[in-house]
Amino acid sequence: MQLTPRELNRATLARQLLLRRESLTAADAVRCVVALQAQHPASPYLALWNRLSGFDPADLDAAFTGGEVVKATLMRITPHAVHVDDYPVFRAAMQPTLYASRLGYRFAAAGLTPADAGELVPELVDFADRPRTATELEEWLERRLGAEKRAGAWWGLRSYAPLWHLPDGGPWAFGARPSYVASRAAFTPTGRQTDPKAVQDLVLRYLAGFGPASVADVAQFAMVQRAHVREALHALDGAVERIQGPGGTPLFDIPGAPRPSADTPAPPRLMAMWDSVLLAYADRGRVIPEDYRPLVTRRNGDVLPTLLVDGHVAGVWRPVEGGIEATAFHELSPEAWDGLAAEARALTTLLADREPLVYGRYGHWWDKLPDARVRILPGRADS
Repeated sequence: MQLTPRELNRATLARQLLLRRESLTAADAVRCVVALQAQHPASPYLALWNRLSGFDPADLDAAFTGGEVVKATLMRITPHAVHVDDYPVFRAAMQPTLYASRLGYRFAAAGLTPADAGELVPELVDFADRPRTATELEEWLERRLGAEKRAGAWWGLRSYAPLWHLPDGGPWAFGARPSYVASRAAFTPTGRQTDPKAVQDLVLRYLAGFGPASVADVAQFAMVQRAHVREALHALDGAVERIQGPGGTPLFDIPGAPRPSADTPAPPRLMAMWDSVLLAYADRGRVIPEDYRPLVTRRNGDVLPTLLVDGHVAGVWRPVEGGIEATAFHELSPEAWDGLAAEARALTTLLADREPLVYGRYGHWWDKLPDARVRILPGRADS
């Protein structure tokens, strides 16, 4: 069996609940799609709005507050929202990456070593057994290490230590002044050692949410070394199947996972900034046409909110007074514009009670876009 690019696209959309909105709880949906990029607090909410029928932001508020969904530094060393049951496995699989990326540079520049981290993390976990503000944690480090090492130590440990962000009542649950609590279940003093079982579990979870995929795709998703991914796939022989992708690229998948036909309709969507479907693959052409990738993913790593038309990125969007400004990179059919207009009306309703001009701080990127087709899609009739 050799899959076509369009079949791969439809498989991704099916796993990511983007072929139709589903009736799931917020927590179950997060588990289904594996992880939601949470670099901007609004993005997990907009991601679920795109995927769930009748989505109420209060449902995700409750999942965060009740601890069913947690926000922590994980994949690609950025904040993600994941189901609480997945966190220990993801954290263990990410441990060597976090070790290598966060116990050097500023942490080392402060005169600290990985051995120091090995001593500090258990103590920090004990101190953060109840909610602590970032300031409280920095002050604890200052008492422990001295003022000159405070900033560097916190830079490394806020990502390396098993800390969850705590909701603080902002418009999207998390505000500009984060608080944290430690996850004892995820604490493991393994340092740079790889946990083979955790990597295997991560591979299975990834394939369930994003497969079929290559070794490079899995490694891209979590910044896990390709050698460890290959070892995990070898150990999972029988639990995963090998198939051919476009050009004969070897791909892996879970037997029986959804793979809709290439002609399956894909409805238009207004995707969140940093939506996982745009970041989960080494070959991002599965969803983003190559010519559009530099327009959507800026040099500093910002990934703009996108128009998804027929399963592929077709432009970008942003809220403006009176509705949604949609910038299309190519001609769209009247039917596509009608679908996007319906999405815009629903989105402005969602945003009205939270943050009508969400992502406003990123508006400067629109000045750098080439000439394109721009429409204002009106919001709610009463807006």
